[in-house]
Amino acid sequence: MLGDFLARSLLLLFGYAYPAFQCYKAVVMAPIQVEQLRYWCKFWIVVAILTVVERIADAFVGWFPMYGELKLALFIYLWYPKTMGSGYVFDTLLRPLVDKNDKDIEKMLLDLRIKAWDLAIFYWNNCTELSQSALLRVVNYMASRRNPLAATPSSKKLK
Repeated sequence: MLGDFLARSLLLLFGYAYPAFQCYKAVVMAPIQVEQLRYWCKFWIVVAILTVVERIADAFVGWFPMYGELKLALFIYLWYPKTMGSGYVFDTLLRPLVDKNDKDIEKMLLDLRIKAWDLAIFYWNNCTELSQSALLRVVNYMASRRNPLAATPSSKKLK
């Protein structure tokens, strides 16, 4: 339990916080060095792809012994200046795969964006209809709970 917590904490620090800070420094550097920006863009692209793959494959690999430690080592390999791992993974694995399937990926992402928009509109319409009907039910309930004796003129005579 403590080992998992420590591995996750170190992964947040060395896998995300440190690279984010280094990327920040590359962005605000004057004059901007394109190679530094390219290096960190490659890192974040590889990390994004790994995160998507990990979310899908988590049930199969999440139980693996020392998974957190191996993931931490991979992230450090990706940004460590002497290994330039993100450049290697990007140039030898990711780029040829994406270049070969560029049109299919673009079409799939466009289809997903259209479906996501349609789904968002569908849920928006349903939520507005449900909220309107729920509001009307609340108002009707509150109106029916009003004291009927207080509203009639004869109730003043009883006092």
